[in-house]
Amino acid sequence: MGNLKGLTAKRGKAYPLGATKSGFGPNNSGVNFAIYAPAATQLFLVIEKGGEKFDLELVKYKNQTGQVWHVDIQNITAPFSYYYQIQQEDQAFDFIIDPYAPALTGLEKWGAKKNYCFRGYYQEHDFDWGDDQPPAHTSSKSIIYELHLRGFTKDLSSKTKHSGTYDGVIEKIPYLQELGVTAIEIMPIHEFDETDNPFKSPKTGEKLVNYWGYANLNFFAPKAAYAKDPEESKGVNDFKRMVKALHKADIEVILDVVFNHTAEGGEDWKTFNFKALAPHEYYIYDKKGQMANYSGCGNTLNCNHPVTRKMILDSLVYWVVEMHIDGFRFDLASILSRDEKGEVLTNPPLLEAIAKHPVLSGSKIIAEAWDAQGLYQVGSFPASHKRWAEWNGRFRDAIRLFAKGTSGIAGEVATRLAGSEDLYSHSQRNPFHSINFITSHDGFTMADLVSFEGKHNFQNGENNQDGTNDNHSINFGIEGKTNESVIVNLRQQQQRNLACFLLLSQGTPMILSGDEFGNSQGGNNNTWCQDNETGWLNWSEKEKNPELFLFWKRLIAFRKDHALFQRKEFYTGEVNPNSHIPDISWHGSEPSDPRFDKDVLHFAMLIDGMRGDTVIGPCLYMAMNFSKSDKEFRLPEINRSNPWQRVLDTAEPKAFLNETREVIEEGRIQLPPFSIQVLQASY
Repeated sequence: MGNLKGLTAKRGKAYPLGATKSGFGPNNSGVNFAIYAPAATQLFLVIEKGGEKFDLELVKYKNQTGQVWHVDIQNITAPFSYYYQIQQEDQAFDFIIDPYAPALTGLEKWGAKKNYCFRGYYQEHDFDWGDDQPPAHTSSKSIIYELHLRGFTKDLSSKTKHSGTYDGVIEKIPYLQELGVTAIEIMPIHEFDETDNPFKSPKTGEKLVNYWGYANLNFFAPKAAYAKDPEESKGVNDFKRMVKALHKADIEVILDVVFNHTAEGGEDWKTFNFKALAPHEYYIYDKKGQMANYSGCGNTLNCNHPVTRKMILDSLVYWVVEMHIDGFRFDLASILSRDEKGEVLTNPPLLEAIAKHPVLSGSKIIAEAWDAQGLYQVGSFPASHKRWAEWNGRFRDAIRLFAKGTSGIAGEVATRLAGSEDLYSHSQRNPFHSINFITSHDGFTMADLVSFEGKHNFQNGENNQDGTNDNHSINFGIEGKTNESVIVNLRQQQQRNLACFLLLSQGTPMILSGDEFGNSQGGNNNTWCQDNETGWLNWSEKEKNPELFLFWKRLIAFRKDHALFQRKEFYTGEVNPNSHIPDISWHGSEPSDPRFDKDVLHFAMLIDGMRGDTVIGPCLYMAMNFSKSDKEFRLPEINRSNPWQRVLDTAEPKAFLNETREVIEEGRIQLPPFSIQVLQASY
């Protein structure tokens, strides 16, 4: 190999994969390129810089070590773009993206038509992290806030200078601090092509976009279009600046990562990298030789193949080491437990490797423990290493059903409030491994959950066929918006109820952004393609619903102030000889008689304020009534020196918003329909 317009090519090395500084050449100007490409019979590296193009054919065997092709290019200075051209036995591919590229070009402008000639982008790391440290909140004290990075501030009502960007999130940090969350969970920011959506709006005829971004082009590059200046560093420095600012505010950053499929779709879809490089290593194929589709998106990553497994681990480590990320939520994580034939493994190598990886040992790892082909592993997700937390879909479903007045599940609701021991204790996990949620990006917002009984997804261009039909929602008599004060007030009350279920249960709560002030999506429960007022947060709702926001804020503070809601172990039900009551007990209209076997829609739980001989807080009594009639509760007798005080009443929200607390003189309380009351008594 010789000189290429001033560049010198050397053999290079097979490790590490990607484009990395080699330290060779004048002034350490060498960059080593290595790519795993067993399917390639011929391979070209193309480098573009300053309007010039340099292309080099890699020589088989000379530029190969095993199945990795490599070359060291000297006398090159960053930044520059690069891509590969690959010849297989019977077809050729151009503009192949390096799976390890730390940034991409061609996607900088959101919504602009793409020519699909994307390139990797190499730049030197020059970001100053200063003394940045991860907040490292313990899971038992964590409160997660899920948001879409663009939609969080894109609406004019957000009043941000850099709306829809990483900097827009920075501008909202004071708000996040005021609300009291400890972590944000960001929907996909791995680079994707938002224009890659075949559907059109039935209303305007305009092409819809892939707004959510669950279609990654690679797993190392951040979304450049989310940067205020996409050309400056292709989003890398903007992302780092956001993380640094959040950490300074004591807020963790969790990424929603999609390692179950890629943007390459099915057999006849586009080829960006993996199909050209090593299709049978990166993807699962069925017995007919077709791409398996456990993801519902046309392809399924072969996550437990050694090469794919290593790429996933390398990506996670990169985001922790280079980008200072605090944790990951794994989309359709059950796919990560499948082998190369799609069979479910008992102890998947990838999940074990993530759980035991030394660099990832301090990271939060959260599984969406199901996939698109019916594999449902909530409570049974392979977690023998006591590391994996799970989105608890059974918490969501039980609370939704009970809150709308469904009988026969009160006992399960009690189990969910107590931390879902039935799901997690058998694998030696803890209550905080249950990520409790009632709403998420998938499905209705909380305001819509109490306003619509059916989905309204017609604007998605799929004739209302997309999105789940199992919403377990209630509209209280009118579908959608209404000015009927009785219904409006009841819907507000129900949102307060759901907030109480979420934040006053054992486990790690996750809040959907905007729920705290009543954000609506107009009944659309699948806004994956709605890059508009439907999918964006409407911050004006915060001004319209100040009491709802204040309720959420004070409820979060109440949870943080009470160690009783931050248990690291499951309840035992055993009587404490010092307090003379169990650590948790269940009651109905009469003490110690919850009547779970009678299809009741009202019950109460009593949590002891002592552990051993130590007082860790007041006793708490939470009564709930989701029947259609008033219910009276006779309070249990406990040893206490102070009277019961009503600290929260969802039917009378100002009882919680005010500092004064009502003393309960009598030993009884009465709850109206669809309401929750919380009492406390100090020892």
